[in-house]
Amino acid sequence: MKAFEIARIIEDFAPLDTAAEWDNSGFCIGSPQAEVKAVLVGFDCTPDLVREAVRRGADMIVTHHPLIFRGIKKISPDNFLGEIITLAVKNDIVVYSAHTNADKAAGGVNTLMAERLGLQDCAVLSEDGFGLVGRLPQPMPCEEFIAFVKKQFSLQTLRASRLIDKPIEKVALCSGSGGSLIGDALASGADAYLCGDVSYHQFFTEKDFLLLDIGHFESEIDIVGKLISVLEEKNSTFAVLRTEKDFNPIHYF
Repeated sequence: MKAFEIARIIEDFAPLDTAAEWDNSGFCIGSPQAEVKAVLVGFDCTPDLVREAVRRGADMIVTHHPLIFRGIKKISPDNFLGEIITLAVKNDIVVYSAHTNADKAAGGVNTLMAERLGLQDCAVLSEDGFGLVGRLPQPMPCEEFIAFVKKQFSLQTLRASRLIDKPIEKVALCSGSGGSLIGDALASGADAYLCGDVSYHQFFTEKDFLLLDIGHFESEIDIVGKLISVLEEKNSTFAVLRTEKDFNPIHYF
């Protein structure tokens, strides 16, 4: 099967035209006309992921995060990005990503977050299609809710604003870097908001509003399994492989 046909399967699930203007989803390296016998699916495109593709005989890599976000002035195998590009080009590996389009998709990253929490009656959080807001099956005290979030996302730790003295029932969320949607979460009437990459000053929250930073990787990693299931459902002529190399680049001590 050709690479563009595999991309079409993904884009039926997460249409490329729904990606944010600043995003770089889609083909990053290689020709859409390339013949593909095996696809390796991962979260980030790293040197180890490309080497794994070579070792396992994958002709195409599909990740959530795009390999290239901005212009590149120099490609050298001596730096992180240059090494990835060099390895992929030398080994004729196509690199493709489904990023913000997969965030917004029905059944995409935000839906997967909401499912972990069992949220009901979910609606889109922001006007540009990011995030969701819904209700827990039953209200929870604040500290109980935090423990529940840690359990559901398999977290050893998270960052939180001050505890609030009211039950948590309405919950907003956004995968990845969601600090820009705090205002949307407040406007939705949410008691709590989950996302990643929250900055220091954003933790000074309004009264009766809980902000939780669960981590960028932790909020989005479920998309790898989802992309695999999307590809496997329509798979007839190519192998779908899950990477053995996914890891969180942020380490906690």
